[in-house]
Formats: sequence, C-alpha cells, structure tokens
Amino acid sequence: MTSTVLLVSLLVLFAINTPIAIAIGVASVLGIVVQGDFNPMMIVQRMFGGTDSFHLMAVPLFMFTGTILEAGGISRRIIDFANALVGWLPGGMAAVTIVSAMFFAGISGSAAADAAAVGAILIPAMKTSGYESDFAAAVQASGGSIGVVIPPSIPMIIFGFLTGASIGQLFAAGILPGLLIGVSLIGVATFISWQKGYSATTRFSMADVWHTFKRAILAMGAPIIILGGILFGVFTATESAAVAVVYGLVVGMGVYRRIRIRDLYPLFRDGAITSAMVMLIIATASAFSWIAAIEDIPARLAGGLLGLTANPVALLLLINLVLLIAGTFVETTAALILLVPMITAMLPSLGIDMVQLGVIVVTNLAIGMLTPPMGICLIVSCSISGDSLAAISRRVLPFMGILLVDLLIITFYSPITMWMANLVAS
Repeated sequence: MTSTVLLVSLLVLFAINTPIAIAIGVASVLGIVVQGDFNPMMIVQRMFGGTDSFHLMAVPLFMFTGTILEAGGISRRIIDFANALVGWLPGGMAAVTIVSAMFFAGISGSAAADAAAVGAILIPAMKTSGYESDFAAAVQASGGSIGVVIPPSIPMIIFGFLTGASIGQLFAAGILPGLLIGVSLIGVATFISWQKGYSATTRFSMADVWHTFKRAILAMGAPIIILGGILFGVFTATESAAVAVVYGLVVGMGVYRRIRIRDLYPLFRDGAITSAMVMLIIATASAFSWIAAIEDIPARLAGGLLGLTANPVALLLLINLVLLIAGTFVETTAALILLVPMITAMLPSLGIDMVQLGVIVVTNLAIGMLTPPMGICLIVSCSISGDSLAAISRRVLPFMGILLVDLLIITFYSPITMWMANLVAS
C-alpha cells in the first residue's frame, strides 16, 4: 500500500505540474503517513541528513564559480577563442556556439548555466547573421547539454554521493565522452549549415588563435585548476570548487576588473537562490529515497527488469530507455536520486564498472535536457530566442539522433570512459 501511494501520488503531482521539490516532498509525507511506523518528523530529519555531505558542498560552489566568472566577463573571451578555432567552418557561428559551450562546461558544471551564458550572446548574434531563429536556439540547446558530461559535472557529484563512486574518476571518465559528443554535434551543425548555405565567420589564422588564446587563458584557468587539481590528487572535488571560487573572484575583481565590491552582494544572493533550488530537490528526494528503501522499491523494480532478461546488453538498453523516458519528465537531480538506487542494484548483472555506469546515467539525463516538457536547455534557449518550444523541439531532432549514437558508443565501448578513469586510479 505504501509503495502504491508513494509512486501514484508522485506521478499525479508531476502530471499537474507541481514544482519538482514540492511534489517529491508531498509524496514522501503521504508515504510515511500511510506506512505508519515512523513519526512524520523523520521526513525533516532525512531532508537535513540528505544534504549534510562534504561532497555535496561542491554543488553550490561550482554553480557559484560559473556565476562569478560569467560576471567577470569570460564569455566574450571564450567565444572569441572558439571563433578563431572553428569559425572558418561552414556555418561557423553554429560550430562556435558548441565549442564555446564545451569550454564553459569546464567551469560551471551546469547545463542550464552553460546554455544561458553562451546563448545570451550567440543566439542573438546568429539571428543577426541570418540564421533561422529556431535553428540557432536548437544549436545552443544541444551544446548546452554537454555541460553535465564534461567535468566538473554537478550530476556526477550527486551520482558519486549516492553510490560512493570516486568523483575524481567520474570527472576523468567524462572527458572523452564529452569531447565525442561535442565533435559529433559540431559535425551535425556544420552539415546542416552547409545545406542551408550559412557562411563561415572568419578565415583560419594561427595568429588569431594565439591572440584570442592569450586573452582567454585566464578565463580557462578555472577548469585547469578544477581538473588538474583533482586528476593529480592535489585536492578533492569539493576543495577544487572552493579554490575555483577564489580564483574567479581574483580574476573578476583583480585582473578583468568587471566585478566591484558592490556587485558581490547580488552575486552571492543569486548564487544562494540557485543553489537553494537544487539543494531543496536533493533534500526532498533524499527523504523519498529513504522511504522507497524501507519499502524495498528499488530492489523490486530492479528485479522486475531482471525478470525481463538476464542478457547484459539487453539490460543496458532497457536501462537507457528507462533513463531517457525519466529525463523527459523528471528534473535531472530528482531523477538521479530516485533511479540510481534501482540501477545500482543491477550492477552485478550488467558487468560494467560503477564509474562507467555513472557516465551512462549522466549522458542519458543530458539527452533528457533536450526533450520537452522538462528539457531545461530547450527552455533556456526558448527564453532567449523567443521561439516556441515546439519549433525548437523539431529543429533539435538531428542533434538528438547523433546524441543517441554517442550514447550507444559510451554504453558499449568501455575504453572511452574507463581509460582516463583508470589513469586517475593508478
């Protein structure tokens, strides 16, 4: 009875567009009341317990790093460098959009922040240059989805917190898949641009590459600090996030001088509000997961999938399908906390490493960011371009197609994830 109330109430609340955190929290309260063996105040205790983690401190810090560096004027420098690198391709501005998103992904750890920071500049610029508005938004949404695959990645931090997997290894494992996704998206964008007759934005020049690189080097120092520090064992993911915040303040206030003392309060306020939204979802989802574990729901769901097939290949395909569907309707953080216990229960039958599983899960949910109604990258791009969700959803289909191919490669070709992860472990 408790399991039925828990799952049905959650689905009903999602169906009537209740905010994610509220829906999960209300379902948790209903579940504990029906269960009857615990005081409802346990929900509050589990919410606090679910966020009381050293690893999770990295989430607001990485988000704040992106906010600080964006305010410090890094976007324009990164875009100029990306233009020097790939602007000579057919439809160069589309390729620039994706490369810029890849660079910014190494700073913020958030797909939404990635899409907003780059899209605010490049979507209007693409429209001014003659690109169709819905195509420009689709390119930006697709590029923004890379933000959770290329490290640092907030979903990877949450996966590591939930499973005990090494966050440093997860970050390392995401590098090559992130590059694969970025290159394949550039290929699709360039092909469509060539068909549409969109021109290059510049001619290739090593002098321009070097000049723009020198202007952008400080902007790209944050991902070097974050990844280098973690991969070489200098500090943990959380410590690297704290160092990146200090670095962002030094660059923004002391070097670029785009941030002044009076700007700090609104920056801290906005960072706190954004972080609070994510942490509230984590808190309520932690309470939900606790009740689900009491009722043995993850193991029962895993048993249901295992009852369909014992073939590891078929199981991986089923898990991908479940995650793709979940990513369409459930916010990424909530999907991780709700589904990861079920998926990890099947790990012995899958025959893969926990780190590879983490990259597979995160890649699936990244694709979910491009699918309505919960596709956050689509929503951000819509808000910037002014196009309808339906129009952008149609234009994003070719990018979705190549992302599904990338997902299959990541799922069934383990060296692409485990090669760098094993280097970190050794």
